[in-house]
Amino acid sequence: MSIYTRDDPSPEYRAMVEMYATLHERGANKAATEDHRPPEQTFAGKMLASHAPIIKQMIDRTSSQTLLDYGSGKGQSYERKDIQIGATTAPSLREYWGLESLRCYDPGYEPFSQLPQEQFDAVISTDVLEHITEPDLPWILDEMFGFARRFVYANIACYPAKKILPNGQNAHCTVRTPDWWAGMIHAVAMRHTGISYQFSLATRTGAKKYLGVAGKRGLEHHTRERWA
Repeated sequence: MSIYTRDDPSPEYRAMVEMYATLHERGANKAATEDHRPPEQTFAGKMLASHAPIIKQMIDRTSSQTLLDYGSGKGQSYERKDIQIGATTAPSLREYWGLESLRCYDPGYEPFSQLPQEQFDAVISTDVLEHITEPDLPWILDEMFGFARRFVYANIACYPAKKILPNGQNAHCTVRTPDWWAGMIHAVAMRHTGISYQFSLATRTGAKKYLGVAGKRGLEHHTRERWA
């Protein structure tokens, strides 16, 4: 059991939140090239659309009407109109999901930094948990499950990020195997037996070679799920 809590997080977590607030305000560098990404493009939340279909399936299956995006970044996907999701064009992400309401929470982005006090049918967290300091993961996961009435969805990268933090460390501060994450998730989920969940754990695959030339590395997704 974690010795840290929401009321008493680790010093590393406190420092991390401050660093992410700085990145939101000033932008971030890529680890490999040092190219600078401006603030409006840093943790913008634009990649959420790629997860929208599976989240919709879970929303429909559980008849969810309210949703919390935990670690939403700037949440720019929710501002987009006529959003393209596969072969479908939806007026907005909220309408595509058929939700009555949704809320963004991100401790590193001031407009969304206030912690919710209510529960939601669904809790999602995309490209977030690998950014959390490892000693704080148990209480963060427990908090996510505690906010949910019906299901939790998250994806986790099990490889280093391109971004670097102001302290010089890689933005993915917790890089673990899918089996390690599965154990962590199971330990927390057992305290929330009425909540369904799906976690997509992504690993890098080896670069394929064609005529002796290495290609781009791909991703392999390992799914861990439970339906209550």
